[in-house]
Amino acid sequence: MSIEQTVSSEEQKKPSRKEQILQSLATILEQSPGGRITTAGLAKHVGVSEAALYRHFPSKAKMFEELIEFIENSIFSRITRVMNEEIDAEKRCEKILGLILTFCERNPGITRILTGDPLAGETERLRKRVTQLFDRIETQLRQIIREMPIREHQKTSTDPVIAANLLLSLAEGRIGQYVRSDFERKPTTEWDAQWQVVREGLF
Repeated sequence: MSIEQTVSSEEQKKPSRKEQILQSLATILEQSPGGRITTAGLAKHVGVSEAALYRHFPSKAKMFEELIEFIENSIFSRITRVMNEEIDAEKRCEKILGLILTFCERNPGITRILTGDPLAGETERLRKRVTQLFDRIETQLRQIIREMPIREHQKTSTDPVIAANLLLSLAEGRIGQYVRSDFERKPTTEWDAQWQVVREGLF
């Protein structure tokens, strides 16, 4: 499933009704920041009845859960690729943060989920899952930095725990700015220049 692109070629497979529902939810998240999402409004956007929605998803929470799963699969599959392709710790960290920011920039609607904003009033399980997603990223960054002296025979100037948390906070901050600006302030804008400042202090 691709939330970030619409089907434009006749040769491409038409998205299933389930995918259409999730794409509509992502679109509403992007176009109506701060607005309350209802199953009635979502059904109208998709062009089906509420009963039809519930045939595919037992609850709105399940729809959010599938979007979170899409985020997890997209980000961590890319992180795995970076880990396989790059050996240098600094490059690994740079590319991991860069891919997260790029993913968010290309998927503005579901990026709101990462801020927790649209999950207010939903089940606590969803918010915990987003927290766990960021925890996994931080753990990966921490492991990369911790292994740096062993793999590259090079000491880091900062404790791996502190460095990993700082890097993740930087990414979260840019994601938050992106959402608060109604997606006007792109998270990748001037990122390369900012990374140079960060790398000089950490690596």
